[in-house]
Amino acid sequence: MNELNLIEVLRQTTTVTRFVLAVLLIFSVWSWGIIFSKTLLLRKIRRESEMFWKVFRRGQNLSEIRTACETLRFTPLVPVLAAGADLLVPVSGRPQSQGSLALKTSRANVATIQRVVQRAASGQLTQLERRMTFLATTASVAPFIGLFGTVWGVMTSFAGLANANTATLRAVAPGIADALIATAFGLFAAIPAVIAYNNFVYRMRNLAGQLDDLQNEIVGIAEGLGI
Repeated sequence: MNELNLIEVLRQTTTVTRFVLAVLLIFSVWSWGIIFSKTLLLRKIRRESEMFWKVFRRGQNLSEIRTACETLRFTPLVPVLAAGADLLVPVSGRPQSQGSLALKTSRANVATIQRVVQRAASGQLTQLERRMTFLATTASVAPFIGLFGTVWGVMTSFAGLANANTATLRAVAPGIADALIATAFGLFAAIPAVIAYNNFVYRMRNLAGQLDDLQNEIVGIAEGLGI
């Protein structure tokens, strides 16, 4: 049984197939770069988010919590906490505790605080979703690009076979191999993108749930003040 010589097959590819493979290579390299960077980022976010909640549960007041979380640079929970804490300041002459917090402006109310923290949370999620569109595009488009190369290769093979004196498998086999390699490269680019995209979406949904919990905590503090 002869083993497939990939290098030899690539040498025999047509100009159109080589162009298709080059496009798929660009999609694959770019998507792998996004996969590696997003994986490292989400890993740091998960670790820092766990630390944030430990600090938040143990903290006596928002100022203490905010100070303790200054070293957490990756988790989006910190900017959302800061957005809510900016509207709440300690009442002068009282201990700095959650029960002694007042609004910085008299016009601010619970609805205002909720809108501010929701806007902050949406902004953080939007930043995390950057370049996710390219992964989704790679997952959906790469197989069709490979299919185009396959269809073109098959058409070329049968066109050449029609002009040949004898129709044998040996005559059409190189063209079929040239065609199918485009589909293989398309799947090679698409499959990792699909897996990574679904994994990232799951993690971001989990993080969105944590942001919702933090919003409820901040709004609960404001409501506890009787605002």
